[in-house]
Amino acid sequence: MESWILDSFKIIAGLAALYYGGEMLVTASVRIARSLKLSPFLIGATVIGFGTSSPELSVSILAALEGAPELAMGNVIGSNIANIGLVLGLTALIAPLSIRRSLFLIESPPLIIATLLILFLAWDSSLLRWEGCLMLILLACHLFVSLQKAKGDEIEIEEEEETSLFAGKALPWQAVLALLGLGLLLSGAHYLVEGGVNIARSFGISEWFIGVSIIALGTSLPEISSSLIAAKKGHGEMAIGNIFGSNIFNILMVLGATATIAPLYIKENIHADILYSTGITAMLLLFLFRQMDLKKLEGGILLVAYFFYIGAKGTGIL
Repeated sequence: MESWILDSFKIIAGLAALYYGGEMLVTASVRIARSLKLSPFLIGATVIGFGTSSPELSVSILAALEGAPELAMGNVIGSNIANIGLVLGLTALIAPLSIRRSLFLIESPPLIIATLLILFLAWDSSLLRWEGCLMLILLACHLFVSLQKAKGDEIEIEEEEETSLFAGKALPWQAVLALLGLGLLLSGAHYLVEGGVNIARSFGISEWFIGVSIIALGTSLPEISSSLIAAKKGHGEMAIGNIFGSNIFNILMVLGATATIAPLYIKENIHADILYSTGITAMLLLFLFRQMDLKKLEGGILLVAYFFYIGAKGTGIL
């Protein structure tokens, strides 16, 4: 009984940490964007995208070092599918998201290249050390080019002070606020997953269901929280940039660093999963290319695509 109470408290504390962490991270990121004269998209694709990929990085490296390459690879592929289908789908249902056409045409090629790169490199069910190094080099090039292109891309951002902490402070203080928010996001996701898993096991729910529901949801909670808060604040580009950046980081940074440390040799057939990840990415880009926004219809379609994937994995279709 005491264990059930403790786990329930972890879930409540985790949800609170996710909300306030997302509020702090988005607020600080908007202030940083204004101070550095950068667009919200770039901040979402770099600062927030990197931060929300931290759980995948730690999980994948530990999995590879402990001899579980399937977990390391599946963590990234599944997370990228969840980021687009679950995170952007859910966010678009709550608040419409839009992006400038000029920005989309500039920022979508890196996502396309990263998505096709992992399709090509992992098709033989392995990621070697030299391939990991190549991915890290491409990530460094991507960040350098993004920062160069970002100069002069500032757009007007309305002042919002829902989070008054460090309001009016200099850039270093906003960086501290962003780090505090990121820390709350990561710890919130950790405690929510831990509490949820423990309660699920106490009710005799299968390990598979725990993995595809609670754990998969938990690794996407930072993205969900930050994207929803960014969208509700009217920063749709930051929400979209978060997912663009997170998926690029998941492939180039997470798998790149993991394969560099410990080459991945996958025993299971991962072709269907990689193809599905490529397909849902193409669907997202098609939606954005057509009208430069995501509304309830597109959000619903992406959400259905995500739950179809989960159902197909559970029934063995994929």
